[in-house]
Amino acid sequence: MPPPDAGTPGDGGTDGDGGTGDDSGGGPVDDFPGVDIWPQEPVVNYTQRFEVGQPQGVAVDDAFNIWLLQGNRIGVLRPGDTQPQWASNIGQAGRGFTSMVICGGGAGRAYVGYYARELDDPKRQSHEDSTYGEGDLDAVHLTANGIRLEEHLTRSYRWSQEGKLTWNPPGNTGIHNSNDWHYDEDRAVLGCVKVARGRDKGDVYVSTNHGVTRVRGLDYNSHRHPTWFDEHGGQHIGYSYAVGIAQDGDVLIGNDWTFGIVTPTADIGYWDWMDKSVNKMKVESSFLPEVNSLADFDYWRGFQQTRDGRYYLASASFGLWEMTILSAGSRPQKGTAVVGLPTQRLTSLAATDDGSLFIGTDDGGLWRMNANKQLSRVTEVTGNKVKQLLYDPNASPAMLYVVTDQGLTVLRGY
Repeated sequence: MPPPDAGTPGDGGTDGDGGTGDDSGGGPVDDFPGVDIWPQEPVVNYTQRFEVGQPQGVAVDDAFNIWLLQGNRIGVLRPGDTQPQWASNIGQAGRGFTSMVICGGGAGRAYVGYYARELDDPKRQSHEDSTYGEGDLDAVHLTANGIRLEEHLTRSYRWSQEGKLTWNPPGNTGIHNSNDWHYDEDRAVLGCVKVARGRDKGDVYVSTNHGVTRVRGLDYNSHRHPTWFDEHGGQHIGYSYAVGIAQDGDVLIGNDWTFGIVTPTADIGYWDWMDKSVNKMKVESSFLPEVNSLADFDYWRGFQQTRDGRYYLASASFGLWEMTILSAGSRPQKGTAVVGLPTQRLTSLAATDDGSLFIGTDDGGLWRMNANKQLSRVTEVTGNKVKQLLYDPNASPAMLYVVTDQGLTVLRGY
């Protein structure tokens, strides 16, 4: 049985850099306005108005600072600024690793995920093995002197079956398996989402080449994932690109083969537990037989639940599917194809409070399915390739950030 809930960790000492960051820029700025003073128009092209360029990713922290990712550069646009400030080659970028995604955190903080090659043998013999420090996740923060590295995340937080809190091992080992530090399996961060409201508001989930890691402040627990076994007993996991938060706070996970729905326990120290008494799963490791057999890739890139409770999965090759849960114990669930999009190549999804589902395509622009399930193209957003959709319901009115091959546009009021 799990130990009594001893509360959740803080941010592991975020007032400093934990001994691993660059503190040359001073501590975090403590005068964030924390107020949404961004333009109120229904549609604003931020690339034109605020000179944000063509970022590959966007994030928003708790103070409504807008963070931008562009190769080895990280930018931040603060409320009231007319253009972003940028910093180059921070943290893993300075070591030559390729940046993949950016995610907002607390006021003045963002997380940047990087790519590192998957290891042929992920089991390492020593915590001093240099491969531990490759790829993974950096926390950066805004200081009086600009953007600085706060910490390369390394603080694994986990409750053992005996009720002991384990922080393992010592040293800067990056993100490794919380249940056994010898295994360095999560090395490439492919997606991320911040919980926008509810009990776990502020928690961040990052999806990787191996699973999904839960982050709170500078602490993490890694990992869990949908999986399946072939007739020879071989385990297949798939790269996890799709990670979302359902209307009730469940975590939605989609990888190249399968998908799952997890109801997270409040304490992140249990996140990696497969004990059925914690982190219960509404769908454990499922697939849609209407799309493909279990052994074939489905390429899930988006997983969302709309306000009416319906689930939707977006594929990079097979279009948009409504998913109906047959049972928690069933591997196959029911899939219904959503027709009417100009392409089957999808990149992202965002469910909004007005009941809409926004659909990012690889070559057909941005589309909206309204609460009545009617599809239409959002012509106000330029660009054919949608790189990212980010919804922030904490702004008033809510903000939907759309990153395309033409830059960043923000829609309000959905």
